[in-house]
Amino acid sequence: MLIDAHCHLDFSEFDHDRTEVFEAAKAVGVARFVVPGTTRARWQQVLALGERDDTSVCLGLHPYFMQQHQEADIEALDQLLGEHPEAVALGECGIDGRFSDTLNAQWHYFDAQLRLAKHYSLPIVVHCVHANDKVAKRLRQLALPQAGLIHAFSGSIEQATKFLDLGFKLGLGGAVTYARAKRLQRTVKALPDDAFVLETDSPDMPLSGYQGKRNEPCRVAEVCSVVAALRGQTAEQVATISSHNATTLFGLPHA
Repeated sequence: MLIDAHCHLDFSEFDHDRTEVFEAAKAVGVARFVVPGTTRARWQQVLALGERDDTSVCLGLHPYFMQQHQEADIEALDQLLGEHPEAVALGECGIDGRFSDTLNAQWHYFDAQLRLAKHYSLPIVVHCVHANDKVAKRLRQLALPQAGLIHAFSGSIEQATKFLDLGFKLGLGGAVTYARAKRLQRTVKALPDDAFVLETDSPDMPLSGYQGKRNEPCRVAEVCSVVAALRGQTAEQVATISSHNATTLFGLPHA
């Protein structure tokens, strides 16, 4: 059994063939999907997917979409989390250091969401780009009752250890499949078994060989094979380990 621990199946890129995308993933052994929220405008689409037996959802405000967020969205998120206890995490939230012009606002929304996660005792799904050390420091300061997922991790083993020491899991996806990703591949080899989950970030972050194409949850099976080869494990072992980690992290139903 495989779990795609991070896929944006609510996005419009899947509007014309969403059912087929689920079926293609199931055909290669993907049994569960975790769909994070990104903007207030899309929360209802995310919640609708959560009505499926095979899909779990998160609710949050993504730092990439800062121009769409408003202060009232924090209060709305608070209310929605209270109304939907089926949400398995708060997210996707975090910091994207590529966008320096919005960094102050990003930290404002990130901190507000961390406080909500603490209030509801929810794990968090963290988008962290060019900000590993600062985000790790902030998470350590806050001492959240639940840890969470560092989505699309691509850092060093030293950076990984900072998150692991706080109880977080690391999301491994398409980035690990590129030959040039030597540092990440060294990190993956060194991780303990309880440190990671597998994900695609569909429709984004295509795997090597699929550049320019829409990413899909079925390709988490290929991520699994690459991770297994790096770690000297079988694909079946990595599937079992990563799915156990995702199930534990998000409190998912056991298959």
